Amino acid sequence: MTINFLFKYTQKVSSRLRILLILTFWCTNLSYADKPTFEIIIENHLFIPSEVFVPANTKVKLIVHNNDPTPEEFESYELNREKVVMGKQKAVIFIGPLKPGKYPFFGEFFPTTAQGTIIAVDEQ
Repeated sequence: MTINFLFKYTQKVSSRLRILLILTFWCTNLSYADKPTFEIIIENHLFIPSEVFVPANTKVKLIVHNNDPTPEEFESYELNREKVVMGKQKAVIFIGPLKPGKYPFFGEFFPTTAQGTIIAVDEQ
């Protein structure tokens, strides 16, 4: 009898856990779906565009495409972000909300050429 009770109890818990996980995943996807998205391309060890204008006070999604065959690291001390993007791959980086201003970033593996700036501007 104890074994049957435990089996039924764990089935109920795992069903509830499954529902909870599905709802959590669904809600998480909804919260990221409405984020403004901006794309940056790494090519010939350069960030293109080198200036990216984003809305201030808003969380945004950056998609960094590395078209080079070698890896590069997107790094910014001001944004507190660091992400290696392997060659011919892409990476997703969430930043913000940012106060209006300029936030430099660079490629750590080619810092003299791979440089750029995120510029957060007020929407008016």
